[in-house]
Parts: sequence; C-alpha cells; structure tokens
Amino acid sequence: MRYINELRDGEMLTEVYLCKQCQTLKTKTGKNYMALTLQDQTGTLEAKIWDLGPGIGNVDAMDYVKVEGQLTTFQNNLQLNVRRIRKADEGEYDPADYMPVSGRDRKEMYAELKKMIETVKEPHLHSLLTVVFADNDIVGKFMSHSAAKAIHHAFIGGLLEHTLGVTKLCSQIAEDYPMLNRDLLVTAAIFHDIGKLFEISSFPENDYTDEGNLLGHIFLGAEYIGKKIEEVDRFPQKLASELRHCILAHHGELEFGSPKKPAIAEALVLSMADNLDAKMETLKELFAGNESAAGGWLGYQKLFESNIRATSK
Repeated sequence: MRYINELRDGEMLTEVYLCKQCQTLKTKTGKNYMALTLQDQTGTLEAKIWDLGPGIGNVDAMDYVKVEGQLTTFQNNLQLNVRRIRKADEGEYDPADYMPVSGRDRKEMYAELKKMIETVKEPHLHSLLTVVFADNDIVGKFMSHSAAKAIHHAFIGGLLEHTLGVTKLCSQIAEDYPMLNRDLLVTAAIFHDIGKLFEISSFPENDYTDEGNLLGHIFLGAEYIGKKIEEVDRFPQKLASELRHCILAHHGELEFGSPKKPAIAEALVLSMADNLDAKMETLKELFAGNESAAGGWLGYQKLFESNIRATSK
C-alpha cells in the first residue's frame, strides 16, 4: 500500500483510500467537478475530479475507493487529480490501514494519566476524577477519541495523548510556581477537552456532531463536569466555579472560542499549556510530513501565521 505520507509530486497513483468527504461543486465557468478528501492512517489527501465522464463511478463519503490519477502540488499542498475512481471491493483493503492512530501505546498513556489523578489530594477534586473515570464508557471513548477533526491530535488516542501532554505541562509549571493551586490546575487539565467526546463523533467519521456544531466542546465540557460535580457530596461552590471557569477559558481568548478569558492564574496556565501542546503536535506532524526538508522552508502555515522552517539536526 502507498501511504499518503509517502506520496510525492508528479507521481502516478493507483491505490485504495477512505473517502472522508465528497462534494460536487462548480467551477467559475459553471462546469461540475468533485472535491474529495482521501484518508489513510498517515493523513489526508485532497483530490479533484475535473472530468466527470467515463471511469468515474458513484462514490460517497465514508466509502473505501480505488483511485487512479496524478499527484500535483497546489498552494504548497499535495493534490490528486483523479482520472478513474470506483468503490473498492471487499478484500481490496484492510480498515485498520485507514484509521490514524497515536504512535504511543494508549494503555501506557492511560496508566500514566491515572498516576497523575492519584497525585490530586484535594478530596472533592479527587472524588470528581474518580466518579468520571469510573464510567467505563467514558474511559473507552477517552482512550480512542481524537482531540480534533483536523489540525492537531486528529487520530485515535489523540484526546488521551493531548490531555496527558497538557496535564504534565501544568504539573511541571505548578512545581515552579507555588502560588498555583496544583490540584485545581491538574484536574482542569485532565478535564479541559472532555467535551470533545460529545463534540466529535468516533472514527471512522471523526466529524462534528449536531451538539458539536450547535454548542461546541468548551460549553459541552463545562456542562458535563457541572453535572458530575453534583454527584460529589458537598463539593465547594467556589471550587466548582473555578474548575468550570478553567474549562470555559482554556482557549485563552474570546476570538479563539472561549466564552470567558482567564480570570484566575490556573486558567491562564491551562490556556498556555493547551496552546503549547497543540502547536508542538502540529509542528511534529508538519515536520513528519516533510522529512526530506530538514533545514528548508516549508511555506506559510496559517496556524502560526508564519513561513516555517525545519531545523537540521
């Protein structure tokens, strides 16, 4: 199998991929064409079908499709110009090849997260963590869910990997700044993206749910934790408000989707740790997709609002 991260400009390609998205659109001259997003476990590839004549079978989103075409570069991104396409037959593909998965062992990451939970000594916060992670359905989803539809940690185990990364950063920062309430900060880090379980559907779809489109993961997470707080006897109201505030403010700025800007130190630290881990993962994925470009410029990257260069080692 030719994985997407192995493809190069100018190559001819005949391969099976998961068709993640499929739309029929019109050119400026009114001619119909199809725009597809193809996926395997290494990433996604944009594809275009400019000629909807013979050789173009009926395909839909979430079909496994066999495509033939030529790879080109458009606006610094690889694109496939499709000449032939059809639904793949059973036996032509293994679904495991098309689901992006964390490079880290998920059981090991979850065990590490459980150790972080055990470091939370404040009884109400510890009880809350215990209540949430006593739910096997939540644990199962938490270990397999992505942290995003795209951009960063958009793979099986991505939510767990991102949550662990942010939690470890927050724990380290709390050691260096004793003014911080470490138990509150670590708990908020563990819960900050739990709303993703309701915002984004499971693989292979990994797309926004109705709740996700209407409400978003920040609100959904704060709402879910608010309900779970009610299951903990005599949970202090002030602590409950501070925890939910951290979740509501974890994107840091109103224009980034947070309904509140950080108003306490723990919320500020969480927003910075979240941003750092997300951007470092984005860089890791960017560099992994351009392994031959060490020391070279990779072009303008919208997330960083800058032309990014990979440093040589």
